Amino acid sequence: MKKQKILYVLIFISTSLWAQLHEVGFFVGGSNYIGDVGNETFFNPNQLGGGILYKRNINTRIALRATYTRLKLVADDNDASNIVRKNRGFKITNTLDELSAGIEFNYFNYDLTTNNQSYTPYLLFEIVAFNYSVVASGTMPSNYEYERKTSFAIPLGVGFKAKLLDHFAVAAEIKGRYTFVDNLDYNNPNIDLLNYGNPDSNDWYLFSGITFTYSFGRPPCYIPPKY
Repeated sequence: MKKQKILYVLIFISTSLWAQLHEVGFFVGGSNYIGDVGNETFFNPNQLGGGILYKRNINTRIALRATYTRLKLVADDNDASNIVRKNRGFKITNTLDELSAGIEFNYFNYDLTTNNQSYTPYLLFEIVAFNYSVVASGTMPSNYEYERKTSFAIPLGVGFKAKLLDHFAVAAEIKGRYTFVDNLDYNNPNIDLLNYGNPDSNDWYLFSGITFTYSFGRPPCYIPPKY
């Protein structure tokens, strides 16, 4: 009996490993910045961005996921409803390179070999690092010197995915990033012209879009072992 239990455990482990499904894909969508410059609307995608992703499905509910995203953030005080911002008239443009890794948790079982389990909402739990530009020195826009810095963010993400064709799936996602910095808009307390906004409120950025993935591996999706 003991040997039989051990055999079942080994079969379960080997089947789970063999049944892991790989997915690769890309996504496109819109990004926006929330901070001390421009429109105060939280969800307001105004720039095109995109990236690539890889997923390894552990089972029908959980997938490990890694993504690379390149985003452009643009904010213009002329788009703000706040009269103080409108009178100030600042405009900023920054480009972010983001790496994220984490877990995609499906609300329902997700199995591409069936029709009744081929769609589900999901949550994203990730670790996020991003690289962006800051003003390092200078007194006027004509002599600003820029450098790249790396920081981290607290990610929030939700989505809905569904089977498109045999090995293809499509998903809609919204991802928010609360950063630990207040200078995505080049805010710099050491430079008079860039010393503005609320120093106690860090910046956010959002990305929303559509993801397309192709699945491969044998079998084509996770199948729980049957005894």
